Amino acid sequence: MTTAFRSGLALPFGGPATTLAEPEPALTEEAALGPGFPPDFRVDPLVEQGEMVAQGQPVLRDRRHPDLCVTAPMGGRVARIDTGPGRVLRYVLFFRDQGADRHRFDTARVNGGAGVAALMLASGLWTALRQRPFGGFPAPGTRPAAICVMAHDTRPGALPPAMALRDAQDDFARGLTALAGLTDGPLLLVQPPGPPLADTPRLRVLPAGPLHPQGLAGTHIHAQFPARPDAPVWEVDAQEVAVLGALLASGYLPETRMVAVGGPAASGQRVLRCQPGADLHGLAQPVMQPGPAMILSGSALDGVEGRFLFLRDRQVTVMPRPAPAASPHWFRAALARMSRPAPLIPTAALEQALAPSLPAIPFLRALSAGDDDAAQRFGVLSLLETDLALADYVTQADPPLASVLRGMLDRIAAEGGAT
Repeated sequence: MTTAFRSGLALPFGGPATTLAEPEPALTEEAALGPGFPPDFRVDPLVEQGEMVAQGQPVLRDRRHPDLCVTAPMGGRVARIDTGPGRVLRYVLFFRDQGADRHRFDTARVNGGAGVAALMLASGLWTALRQRPFGGFPAPGTRPAAICVMAHDTRPGALPPAMALRDAQDDFARGLTALAGLTDGPLLLVQPPGPPLADTPRLRVLPAGPLHPQGLAGTHIHAQFPARPDAPVWEVDAQEVAVLGALLASGYLPETRMVAVGGPAASGQRVLRCQPGADLHGLAQPVMQPGPAMILSGSALDGVEGRFLFLRDRQVTVMPRPAPAASPHWFRAALARMSRPAPLIPTAALEQALAPSLPAIPFLRALSAGDDDAAQRFGVLSLLETDLALADYVTQADPPLASVLRGMLDRIAAEGGAT
């Protein structure tokens, strides 16, 4: 077991949830596929608008990789399929029907890594994987240098992933064993300090404390197994690993995921069991306080306002809606547009906002200056936007560091990877 690093910040709007009631069932009447998928995800529909579908039934196929399917988040009727130019997925809307069936996958002959990969592609669980560098789904047929399993989350109000494993230990262990067949490298398990949550060959336990960003994958990947284009690292939530284990055991995808709902504009915090892509208003309405509010899929640091739960999000945050700012005088606005970005000022908080193995000020200066070579030497290829959300909160950078990081990653990918 590797020693936990100690840096991080205690945020004014709280840390991860610690005392939560037992989860309540909360299947919303509507759900959608699309929010949180890559912006260039091109699909071929496998069903038609108005068709009745079973929960877990494949409804979309990736045009670039036809083996990769996306499945129905619940049993019901396909209300609308919305695709843009080139069949880019916008969203697929479903209405729930309590009489709908559940789709069963043939798992009897799944054996070895190739069989597990084929099952994950057919069942839509492949979309739960996120690749570093660059983000997005891994390309089918590829193998990572390592897989990072996240059983810890330190974002404000986050659901402790270990809580979702309390009644799914066997499924989690089965899923970890299956994932081990997808890589020749280690399985990195990020979890709270304490006994290991599983005992699997090639498992490397990485204990993480309660301060943010200790529960983010990028901080651990950079320190333990830096990602490169020729040695990618995959990231997956521990709850999805348990889903894989349950699928292997029964042939059915579990109908629900565990999600935490709360925030500064909520009257309390709840833990719900809802379907993927659930309606955010249906989840948050019982705890919303009176007054203008916005509902984020994700945390107060990196959440996105929307109508449906984003892919991979296991948290809903209710925030007060800020009052509209007064429009500045046209001359002041013109000066602001022409001004240079504010310099980054070294502070103790900024140093604590990134992993200790990442030199905060030199790295952020290389990032802001667009110095791809220096940023790669510092470890930019192990990071994604969520890893810089805390630095954005500390610095209030404009433009946001997370968007600058995305531009740099896209540029490096377009140029053929690392230098």
